[in-house]
Amino acid sequence: MSAVAASPRRPRVTLRAATAVLSLVGVAVAGYLTWVHYAGLEPFCVGGGGGCERVQSSEYAELLGVPVAVAGLAGYLALLGSLALPEELSRMTAGFLALTGAAFSLYLTYVEIVEIHALCQWCVVSAVLMVALAGVSVARLSRTPSA
Repeated sequence: MSAVAASPRRPRVTLRAATAVLSLVGVAVAGYLTWVHYAGLEPFCVGGGGGCERVQSSEYAELLGVPVAVAGLAGYLALLGSLALPEELSRMTAGFLALTGAAFSLYLTYVEIVEIHALCQWCVVSAVLMVALAGVSVARLSRTPSA
């Protein structure tokens, strides 16, 4: 076993790196959807079908006048920013943000299926990213501060 693999810091560094990578991909997805919203474009969706357009133009695409994509972008940026905080505060902040984001993403997926009767591929990717971030954040929270 190498010295790097045996290091007690390795799991924490790996979970922090996973948080960074997942958050950056989330920033790209939410950033694209934000751009599409403000540019007045239709989102590109593989295979067509119109699901993305229906979801993006629905009454659920905004919350209190703010596009949901902007809220997602803010959430991913906040998760990324949480990595700059001291470790204990970083873990708690990321856990709160990711679990809240995952719950909201699951709610929005429910709305897509039950209310809108359409799925946006970008929204599904974002939901998967946020649920993965919640899992990584819970794993970070379960680690002792020295691990």
